[in-house]
This record gives sequence, structure tokens and C-alpha cells, in this order.
Amino acid sequence: MGNYISLGEIEPYKTAVNVSQKCWKIYEKMDWQLKKIISDQLIRAIDSVGANIAEGYGRFHYLDRIKFYYNARGSLFEVKHWLFLLKERQKITEEKFNELLKDLEILHK
Repeated sequence: MGNYISLGEIEPYKTAVNVSQKCWKIYEKMDWQLKKIISDQLIRAIDSVGANIAEGYGRFHYLDRIKFYYNARGSLFEVKHWLFLLKERQKITEEKFNELLKDLEILHK
């Protein structure tokens, strides 16, 4: 019998959770209006990345898994969009934007 790899040991999942925690720290500092307009969607999207990786990992058939991994990739692009808007509107620093973008590029690969 082969070794079982737990979800928490999978690098893409760990990276997604890490980026989600970083986004949450940004979210907490924003006023209610900005949360309503952009940040709620950012959090929903970044949490969806990890959730879809987890759900795909839990599926039996590889075609089922792939569908969820595609969903995770789509949410990853949505996260990049919201971060870009936050940077353009000067709600996060260029440094924070680049840090998160670097993490997302690693996750994308």
C-alpha cells in the first residue's frame, strides 16, 4: 500500500492558504466601503483557490480532479485582477502587490 499524502502536505494548497492569510491581513485594515466594493470579492476568490484545490484532491476520478483545478486557476486569475485594482487605486503598496503577485506566480506554476 502506498503512502498517503495529506492535503496539508501539498505545496500548492499550502501556498494558497498562505496567500489567503496575507490577503486577509490587507482586508482587515480596509474600511467597510472598500471591503464591500473590492475586498469581499478578493477574499472570496483567494479562498476559492484553496477550496478548489482541496475539493479536487478529494475526488476519485482524475477528470473530476482536473475540473476543480481549472476552477482554482480561474479564481487565481481573479485574485490577480483584484490585487491589480487595489494597487492602481493606491489601496496597497507596490511592494505588497509584487510580493503577492510573486506568490501567485509560484502557485500558478
